[in-house]
Amino acid sequence: MTNEPLKILRQYWGHDSFRPLQEDIITSVLKGHDTLALMPTGGGKSICFQIPALVKDGICIVVSPLIALMKDQVNNLLSKNIPAAAIYSGMYYKDIDRTFDNCIYGNTKLLYLSPERLMTDLARERLQKMNINLIAVDEAHCVSQWGYDFRPPYLKIAEIRELIPKTPILALTATATPEVVLDIQEKLAFNKGHVFKKSFTRANLAYVVLKEENKRDKMVEILRNVKGTGIVYARNRKLTKDIAQFLHRKNISADFYHAGLNSELRTAKQEAWMKNKTRIMVCTNAFGMGIDKPDVRTVIHLDLPDSLEAYFQEAGRAGRDGKKSFSVLLYMEQDKLTLERNYENAYPSIEEIKQVYRALGSYFQLAIGGGEGRSYDFDIVEFCKNFKFQAIKVFNCLKMLEQSEWIVLTDAVFLPSSLKITVSKDQLYDYLLKNPKFDLVLKSILRLTQGAFSHYVNVRERKFADFLKISVGQLIQVFNHLKNEKILDYRPQKDTPQIIFLQERTSAENLILDQKRYKDRKERHHVRIQKAISYAENTYCRSQQLLRYFGESDSKPCGICDVCLGRTKSDLNPNDYERYKNKIKLVLKREALSEEELFDSFKPQRHNQVILALEFLLDEGIIEKENGKLIWTK
Repeated sequence: MTNEPLKILRQYWGHDSFRPLQEDIITSVLKGHDTLALMPTGGGKSICFQIPALVKDGICIVVSPLIALMKDQVNNLLSKNIPAAAIYSGMYYKDIDRTFDNCIYGNTKLLYLSPERLMTDLARERLQKMNINLIAVDEAHCVSQWGYDFRPPYLKIAEIRELIPKTPILALTATATPEVVLDIQEKLAFNKGHVFKKSFTRANLAYVVLKEENKRDKMVEILRNVKGTGIVYARNRKLTKDIAQFLHRKNISADFYHAGLNSELRTAKQEAWMKNKTRIMVCTNAFGMGIDKPDVRTVIHLDLPDSLEAYFQEAGRAGRDGKKSFSVLLYMEQDKLTLERNYENAYPSIEEIKQVYRALGSYFQLAIGGGEGRSYDFDIVEFCKNFKFQAIKVFNCLKMLEQSEWIVLTDAVFLPSSLKITVSKDQLYDYLLKNPKFDLVLKSILRLTQGAFSHYVNVRERKFADFLKISVGQLIQVFNHLKNEKILDYRPQKDTPQIIFLQERTSAENLILDQKRYKDRKERHHVRIQKAISYAENTYCRSQQLLRYFGESDSKPCGICDVCLGRTKSDLNPNDYERYKNKIKLVLKREALSEEELFDSFKPQRHNQVILALEFLLDEGIIEKENGKLIWTK
């Protein structure tokens, strides 16, 4: 590698050296190789495409499914004077058009696109006019049907490669099992792919599972014993508020966060926590993406997530500064039943899915044969109220429609209020002569904003109202009146999810659902749940369990988890387990044996320990049974 990437790293990020693997990945990309980077959460993945984008002529297209993360990264780049932009569902057409033009004719270096936007005719047409130096696919596990977060629009990314065949692709993910790693390369049409994987080992992070009936009191005990900031993950939005209030009553500084809060409030809460004004954030899994706070000492899960991918990502937000930290799962038998019940609810019947699809058409007043490519603001609470549906049922039906590529349900899109004066200066002057009561409002727009005659400018109604000494409601009435008079165009702020129709609306009776994909997803989801339950219930090194799940089969006991420290009762300690595992491996590598034949290789007094080791090896898929024989698979 030339010294230019390092110069750019110093210039824009202030670092004198790259983190492990970053330099190798950047070199691979600059040589034009298709590249897959597997790096744990907080490993510095974004640098791996941002620096090549600045080294090479042209623009880098970044595909990301998370709108909030896209906006955060764009704002971060702009703060470093790196020209970047984002296009996502819910934006106004004129803003999309202008952004594309800036990418073609301006100096934009990185364009972030949601996968569904990437596939529009407008995007395809404009992309062909750009000098694209790299396609970066963030959260690349979403491309794999075997992954825990499969998103069908990701499958279309390979089609874009046909338009720009000489442009390399960089896929990035923090969580991928070995089969997902292979699937990503296949689905993105890699040409002689280069794979870089940083070990998922976190030597400073102690994974702990505690079986507790009284989880709240145990949580308080942990937070009092472990100083510093922390995150507590809860199952639903109501619980986040309840638990934050509970912690306040215990004199622990805490706040709550979930996707149902408006954007300004979420940002304020996040900033207070980042600046250590709030110590503990109690949240749903909506919190944490893109947040790189290095000094989180504790992450507590009050409920078991339904996949080890999700758990590993969330737990991994602790201890990014390399100092001793704890990721604690508080677990009880009821959690297993809750996971199984949620699993059943996650797969509604075909008839229920058709019922929700039919209601969507009525809700948006969408005619049969219309709607393809259209996006709509979607308030799930109002929708459920209108049609007397349960919100959880609707959400799961929408996810199934998404899997069959009928719709896309995006996360909430925050667009600030904006306006543009639509008349000339002379026309505005004439209007004010005839309507002097609007003089102060219109002159305030010109005073508090720049460029309102030529483009849309963001407005904060509260700031304007305070300046004019009127209420926000009165100000909005004036804005709407001036809009009706065609003096200005006013767009109120919005902060709602979007429903995008990927195909024209059909009758519910003609709705075709991919039942094979539905069945496969359901089966794989159940396997992931069982793996998560095994993690909580097995008494073997927690770190080893997680690492094996992600394909690192030769890891050693961590020495700092609850099992390694002997806090979990077990008849087989980690060192004994390693010894029995190695002996079993040696025997089964020679030939497949029945359990009875395997026991013959051990003294009778060791058989109980062999059984315990076998149970774990079978749970983890390291050993499989075939025709009554045990086979070592790794």
